[in-house]
Amino acid sequence: MAAAPAVPAGPGAGHCHHCGEALPAQPVRLEVGGQARLFCCQGCAAAAEWIAQANLDGYYRLRSAAAGRVGEDLPDLAVWDRADVQAEHSRQVEGGREITLLTDGMRCAACAWLIDRALAREPGVVDCSANAVTGRIRIVWDPQRTALSAPLRRLAMLGYRPYLAGSEALERARTRERRRWLLRLGIAGLGTLQAMMMAEALYLDFDNTMPAATRDFFRWLTFLLCTPVVFYSGWPFLAGAARELRERRLGMDVLIAGSTLLAYLASLVETIRGGPHVWYDAAVMFGFLLLAARLLGQRARAGASAQVDALARARPAFATRQLPDGRRETVPLAALAAGDVACVAAGEAVPADGVLLGDGPGDEAWFEEALLTGESAPVRKLPGEPVYAGTVCRERPARLRVTCTGTATRLSQLARLVEQAQAHRPRLARIADRIGSRFVLSLLPVTVLVFAGWRHWQPERALEVTLALLVISCPCALSLSVPAALAAAHGALARIGLLAMRPDAVDTLARVTDVVFDKTGTLSDGRPRLAAVEVLDPALDQAAVLGIAAALERDSGHPLAAAFAAVATTPAAAGVEPVPGRGGQGLVGGRPWRLGRADFAAGREDDGALWLGDGGQAVARFVLEERTRPDAVPALAALRALGLRLHLASGDGRAAVQRLAAPLGLDSLHARQSPEDKLALVRRLQAEGRIVAMVGDGLNDAPVLAGADVSIAMGGGASLAHRAADLVTTGEGLLRIPAAVDLARRTRRIIRQNLAWAAAYNVLAIPLAAAGLVTPWLAALGMAASSLVVTVNALRLSRPATPGARHDGGPALAPTETRA
Repeated sequence: MAAAPAVPAGPGAGHCHHCGEALPAQPVRLEVGGQARLFCCQGCAAAAEWIAQANLDGYYRLRSAAAGRVGEDLPDLAVWDRADVQAEHSRQVEGGREITLLTDGMRCAACAWLIDRALAREPGVVDCSANAVTGRIRIVWDPQRTALSAPLRRLAMLGYRPYLAGSEALERARTRERRRWLLRLGIAGLGTLQAMMMAEALYLDFDNTMPAATRDFFRWLTFLLCTPVVFYSGWPFLAGAARELRERRLGMDVLIAGSTLLAYLASLVETIRGGPHVWYDAAVMFGFLLLAARLLGQRARAGASAQVDALARARPAFATRQLPDGRRETVPLAALAAGDVACVAAGEAVPADGVLLGDGPGDEAWFEEALLTGESAPVRKLPGEPVYAGTVCRERPARLRVTCTGTATRLSQLARLVEQAQAHRPRLARIADRIGSRFVLSLLPVTVLVFAGWRHWQPERALEVTLALLVISCPCALSLSVPAALAAAHGALARIGLLAMRPDAVDTLARVTDVVFDKTGTLSDGRPRLAAVEVLDPALDQAAVLGIAAALERDSGHPLAAAFAAVATTPAAAGVEPVPGRGGQGLVGGRPWRLGRADFAAGREDDGALWLGDGGQAVARFVLEERTRPDAVPALAALRALGLRLHLASGDGRAAVQRLAAPLGLDSLHARQSPEDKLALVRRLQAEGRIVAMVGDGLNDAPVLAGADVSIAMGGGASLAHRAADLVTTGEGLLRIPAAVDLARRTRRIIRQNLAWAAAYNVLAIPLAAAGLVTPWLAALGMAASSLVVTVNALRLSRPATPGARHDGGPALAPTETRA
């Protein structure tokens, strides 16, 4: 039970006796257990009163952390009694049905003790168990005697709000698989220790004075100890070898299984005929050490899987839907549809993507987006701004108009992208596999020659030397060197908020020499504001030109649309289409309009402002303001410290570009760049032998994102679906980009170290084994040690390179005003 600060209790302490939160100006007073207590709300008071009446008040003495706040209103739990919910999340067991649920209020072992005893007193509850470590509660109830909502209502009344445990079947499968591997490793470890003890007794018989019956007894006993190790613990290698042979290729598992079976079967033959040597110890040590290396490799891959698991757990199971008459109902998540109004209580996860609703212009809400974006602090949202599924509502309740549900939400897109990043087979990994396969193929004739040579000169050692050669030359280190490093790297990238969309993105990012940035939405905050509006047509007023501009920008998806988001009255627009690098055009009120550069919209010389016209006559001129991202200066400084040249390519005017770039220290500036111009800039740099990374918002930069050596699309719904980028950020912060470059370079160094170690090991070990200087058990130890070395070296990527560095958007710097 983790240590925690003492929980204030009793009158005058200033904290609620039950949940430990600060007391309001007028706390609830109640006599509990013969003493006057103060509570923050009626819910906590009722919970404490029931605990005392049930003689469970020992909970308050045992606990090491405060309970969760109960609150005035208990959640609607009737939805848990629905047949479709129970069919999906519970199962039939002897005596009733069983369900496993989660609660975020179980903070110490005393909470689990209280839950166990409280639920056991509920009629119809057959069995229950609570785990304070995982936060899971298992309940078996008899549906003929009680509805599931009854014991759950008791849980909520005590401050433990229940949630469905998502992916329970998947988690059980993973747990079973993990336990199976641990059991295999444990059996292999015990078998190896016992076999080595027996082998030691045989090895110490230097003068062959041991009676034959005693020697045979030790050998048969070792045979019995080795059999489960070879065929149960070593089953993954045997199954892998069978699969490789069916696919008509020679891989690492063929060599592992062949060496193990050769040692085991040759030892059995020697045991039966009473030969001078057996090699059981080599067979079991080989399997045990390889299993240990495989488990370490799985740990590296588990780091990359953690992000998918966290995303899956972020999905709530139920949603509160507001009906047209103002009433609310709790429904399964699958029942939500676009257009519904969802209500989110403070502290709960958002069930679907939507737009925040408010009752007035001053309404706002705060959402914790750390899981999706890496931003550690809650993000302030105003009415009309997007809110994403999986984020957590803070401070106050919120309402949103649902826009996307299910697999269309940003959360689901992130989960799919992380899974794709884990499934990649980069070029380096494929090369390592081919080298390993060819190495095994070339090793076979060498093994035959070694066996023939020793059979001619020293027949009694031929099998022992050949076995040692097969074991020590197994290319496990070579095969593990690249996948282990890339698995650890993808996990580290996901933690800092970057997902690899292409197999070779990490390798290319490590070799980058130049970075080209887009401006709006990349180096700027992507939230332009109107600084001035100049109406040039006397037939129109300011409200009219703002409405036309807002109508043209409304569905464009361009960051400039945010400047017109506050326009109250927007006419209908038809045939709106973007003109990349110049602006957009469409019909408003039956009249064709253009909005964009002066030469495109108004037939005038470009001055960096945004113009509205029909292509020949100017109607209005808009001056916009932007701010640089708060973390732009430290992020670009970090990139320069890595030796990279930085370029800015923007579609805005030169004056606006220069104002933005002034504090950033960029190497070159390029204004009024169309997507084709940006691509030409990248091609020129590549022609000079530079490796170019492009960082853009992913909205209208598809040509240059695809043409760069490696491209990074900044976070946002559109960029997540943008397939031209090699890497996609899950948030808006720029500091994750230098962190990713540094991580990619570390990954490349570690891959090189692993490959160099694997090559050096084989160059040294194979001649020693062929010369008869290595015994089979020592060969197994050396081979497994080499595999452990490369795996542990790869796991170093899981540690941050610069402790204390932030990747959540950086420090809060004063924004710099710019005009686009």
